[in-house]
Amino acid sequence: MIHVRKLTCRKHRFNHSFSLILGIQFLTLLFFFQSQAWPANKIKIGLLEEPKTLNIWLATDSWSNKVLNLIYSPLYIREPETLKLIPWMAEKAPQYDTPSLSYTIKLRAAKWSDGSEFTSEDVAFTGNLIRDFKVPRFYSNWKFIKKIEIVDKYRVRFTLIEPKAIFLTRTLTTPIVSKKQWETIAEKAKRSERPLNRLFKSIIKSPKGTGPFALKEWRKGAYLFLTKNEHFFGQGKAIQGRRLGPYIEGIVFKLYGTADAAILGLKKGTLDMFWWGILAGYLSDLQAEKNIQIFLSEKSALYYLGFNLRKYPFNDINFRHAVATLVNKDFIVKRILQGYADKMNSIVPPGNVFWSAPDLPEYGKGLATEARVRQAYKILSKAGYTWKVPPINKKGTLVRGKGIFLPNGNPMETITILTPPSDYDPNRAMTGIMTQEWLRMAGIPTRSKPMPFGALTQQVNAHHQFDMCVLGYGNLSLDPDYLRNLFHSSNDRKRGWNASGYHNSDFDRIADESSRTMDIDKRKALIWEMQRIISRDVPYLPLYSPKLVEAVRKDKFTGWVKTLGGIGNTWSFCQIKAK
Repeated sequence: MIHVRKLTCRKHRFNHSFSLILGIQFLTLLFFFQSQAWPANKIKIGLLEEPKTLNIWLATDSWSNKVLNLIYSPLYIREPETLKLIPWMAEKAPQYDTPSLSYTIKLRAAKWSDGSEFTSEDVAFTGNLIRDFKVPRFYSNWKFIKKIEIVDKYRVRFTLIEPKAIFLTRTLTTPIVSKKQWETIAEKAKRSERPLNRLFKSIIKSPKGTGPFALKEWRKGAYLFLTKNEHFFGQGKAIQGRRLGPYIEGIVFKLYGTADAAILGLKKGTLDMFWWGILAGYLSDLQAEKNIQIFLSEKSALYYLGFNLRKYPFNDINFRHAVATLVNKDFIVKRILQGYADKMNSIVPPGNVFWSAPDLPEYGKGLATEARVRQAYKILSKAGYTWKVPPINKKGTLVRGKGIFLPNGNPMETITILTPPSDYDPNRAMTGIMTQEWLRMAGIPTRSKPMPFGALTQQVNAHHQFDMCVLGYGNLSLDPDYLRNLFHSSNDRKRGWNASGYHNSDFDRIADESSRTMDIDKRKALIWEMQRIISRDVPYLPLYSPKLVEAVRKDKFTGWVKTLGGIGNTWSFCQIKAK
C-alpha cells in the first residue's frame, strides 16, 4: 500500500510539473508575441522544429522547406483542385520540338525580392549548377538534359538526351535561384577540394527569391519572420481563377517544441495555425472550440506491408495472395486509424486521382475474419501447403492451425514482421501486431517485431535482411515514376529502391516505356497497367494513406485553399485574408 501511495504521489507531482512547464512555455510565448514590433496584419504559425538551413541545395527537412517554398518559385506549379501543372514563373506551356527533342519556355516578367530582374540567365544558371555539382536532391531530374540555351532575355531552351516524362513534372517544378546571389558562391565551391561539400556549407542568411514572401529576420531558437515580397509577380493577378495577394503583411514562424504547447496556443489564440498534422487524441478538444476550424485533407502517402521476394515462401505468389486475403484493411482503417485514412488498393494514393488506377483487385473484399481464413486456407492448400493441424478441420470448423509445411515438405519457419516502435508510429506497430494475429489464425507462425526506425530502414532498404515489414512513404511525388523506381529489376541492388527484390520483365518493359512517353494520356495507360501488374503480383500490399488533419483559428483568417497534402501551400498563403 505504501508503494502505491508513493507511485500515486510521484505521478501527481509529474502531472503537476508537466502542466506547470506547459503553462510557463505558453506565458513565455504570449509575452513574446505581444512584445514584438511586427505589422498587425500578420499570421502566426507554429512549428515543432526549427528549419535546419536556408540553403536550398541542402534543405531536405520539412521545416526548412515550409519556409523556402514561400521564398523560392518554380517555373510550373500544381493547380490545387485538379493537380494539373500550370505556368507559374513561366508565361505559358513549354513548346516542344520533336526533331531536336527540345523544349522552349517563355518566362513571365518578374523580379527577385531585391528588385533585380528575373531572366532566362537565372533559369539556365540553376539547371547548370544542379548538373555541375550533381546536387543529390535534384540531380536525377536534370541529368538527362543535354544542354540549356539562353534564347533571349525571357526564353530558355532545354535539349534532352532522350525523352523523359519527368522533365515536365519534376524538372520544371524545381525552385529557381538567383544567379546574382549564387554565382560567386558556386565559383568558389568549384575551386575547392570538395565542391559539393563547400556548396552545402554555404550559409545563406538572406535568400533571394521570386516567391510571395521574403525573409526579414531569423532569430535562431526563437522565430523566423517573413515579410510580403513587394516584387512578387502574382500580386493582384488572377491565375486559374484565383486572384493572388499576398493579402497579409507577413508570417511569423515560432518554434513550439511540443504539440501540447502548440495546441494550447491555438486554443488561447496566440497561434493562428499549427503547421503539422493533428493527432486524433487532440481532435475532440479542438472541435469543442468555436473559433477553431478543422481541415481534413488527403495525402500523397503510402503505407504498406512489404515482402522480401528473395526468400521462400515470400517468392511464392500464392503465399502473398493468402496473406493479402488475411489482412483486413477495413479493420486497420476503421479501428487502428479511427477512420482518418483512405484504404489503398494501389501503390499510387487514391488522392492522386489522375494517375491512380481504378478497379484493381481487392483481396478478401467484404469478408469477415473467418471467411478470410477459409479463403487463405483454400489458396495455400491448392498450392501444396499442408498442416499438422489445419485451420479448417474435417467438420469444416475454424480452429487454431498449427505446424504448417511448405510445398517442398519442409516446416515453415517463424516469419518476422518488422515495424517501427509504437512510440514512433503506433499505427504501424499495431498493424504489425494485427497482421501477426491474422496469419497465426491460418496456422502461419508469425511474430511482429518493433525496432528503432533508423535500424529498420537500414535492414530493409540497405541490406534487404527481412521477411516482411510495415513501412511507408509519407510524401510521394505526384508524378508516379516512383513505381518504376520501386519495382524495376535494375534497382534490386544494395541500397537500391527495389527493396522487395521484385523481378518481372513485362513490368520492366512497360516501366521503361512509361519513363520515355511524353504524351500524358498514353503514359497514363502505361502507369495504370503497371499498377495492375503490381496489384496482381503483390510485392507490396498497399494498406492505407493517412488523412492529414490540420487546425486554424477561423476568427482570425479566412481563405485557406485545400489541396492534396493540406492547406499549408503557396495558394493558401497567397489568398488568406485577415477577418
